[in-house]
Amino acid sequence: MKLNEILKGLDYKIINGSDDEEVNKIEYDSRKVEKGDLFVCIEGFNVDGHKYAKAAYEKGASAIICSKDIEKIGKCSIIKVQDCRKALAISASNFYGNPSKKLKLIGITGTNGKTTSTFMIKSILENAGHKTGLIGTISNYIGDKKLKSERTTPESLELHQLFRKMVDNNIEYCVMEVSSHSLSLDRVYGIEFCEGVFTNLTQDHLDFHKTFQNYYEAKLKLFKGSKNSIVNIDDTYGEKILNDISGDSITYSVEKNSDLIAKNIHNHSRGVEFDLCYKNENIHMELHIPGRYNVYNALCSVAACICEGISLEDIKKGLKDVVVPGRCELATKGTNLDYDVIIDYAHTPDGLENILKTAKEFTKGRLISVFGCGGDRDRTKRPVMGKIGSEMSDIAIITSDNPRSEEPIKIIEDILEGIDKSNYVVVENRRDAIKKAMMMAKEGDVVVVAGKGHEDYQILKDETIHFDEREVIKDIIKELF
Repeated sequence: MKLNEILKGLDYKIINGSDDEEVNKIEYDSRKVEKGDLFVCIEGFNVDGHKYAKAAYEKGASAIICSKDIEKIGKCSIIKVQDCRKALAISASNFYGNPSKKLKLIGITGTNGKTTSTFMIKSILENAGHKTGLIGTISNYIGDKKLKSERTTPESLELHQLFRKMVDNNIEYCVMEVSSHSLSLDRVYGIEFCEGVFTNLTQDHLDFHKTFQNYYEAKLKLFKGSKNSIVNIDDTYGEKILNDISGDSITYSVEKNSDLIAKNIHNHSRGVEFDLCYKNENIHMELHIPGRYNVYNALCSVAACICEGISLEDIKKGLKDVVVPGRCELATKGTNLDYDVIIDYAHTPDGLENILKTAKEFTKGRLISVFGCGGDRDRTKRPVMGKIGSEMSDIAIITSDNPRSEEPIKIIEDILEGIDKSNYVVVENRRDAIKKAMMMAKEGDVVVVAGKGHEDYQILKDETIHFDEREVIKDIIKELF
């Protein structure tokens, strides 16, 4: 494709060469550059792509997009823009034929609930006969085809490439998690969503955003690029979003008056039931995943699908059929144990509180929790999670959860700062911690293993090891029984 076609819609200045070059493909990683490629200089937190402009040229780049001054390199075309991340987003969209315009996009943002809500919406749309793609934390999907997910929301180049594959496979809808990182870093810049969905906003990612206001403003970006806004008004920041946006919106709640309300909620160990009230209609809904917070996830999913003209009967069937890996997942299903072990992705204070509150509702005996906090991430949430875990559990086992470059015991010490009670045990090795919990458990108890959910790895200082908690729990059962 010609460079000027790739740059269409951008305000740019030609510093060297011309914009009539033929471009092979776009890259922002100089190591992947091949002859005839366009290299975009992206400024990261640790690495500035401008430093690798010459290396990209030496590998064969025929054109370079930059926002800072770089040296003129041979016959290479140098294009200067104000913002390289926005330029990458627009260029990638143009290069892949603007595929997002050929899809109906539903974007979901919030601290918790994004993954579950995307799976719910996908299930509803597919039950209604629509071929649907999904982009998110667990995996990416093109219809039934599962693809590996590197991050919650891909970089704009990979995102538009994925959109292109969906269009080529006749996908009609794409439901995607839109992380606060992706919004701050303009990965979804220039994309219009049919629906923008807000789940909630609680403490997370302050290592990246620095302040809660920055975190909120990042989330807000989604709704300025959406035709319809779907907002949880039981959340304080949901009400704030309604005041800060214009355009059509649908509200949902459990506690306040809204467009969609859930009433008569009944939670049990195998799911949750509730009555959905919308306009003059009441319909009984069933989910095979428990938790009051999953009622909220269901409500926002229902609202998005109502906007797309899906009937309440199709919505009901889609919700009943939904399965979400690693979200309040019963890991001991089909065993003869007289207690339950639940694994969940909860890795934030709010997420941990939600899963423990849910489990408490159907625990006949004691509630035993196993949790930790990730290394090289927001340290301020560690004591908060320690307090929640110890106060809401009968026994809390503090352990490791992706320590990365930090010493696991140092992370655990941060968690312990928030604990006032004496009902906790420290077991640094995560497998040993799960085994300890299962050895403690008696008839009627529930063990909640929080933090990893669908993940099948542990990130240590110098390696990433395989660690699937489903497998771990099965192995421990064989050892103990």
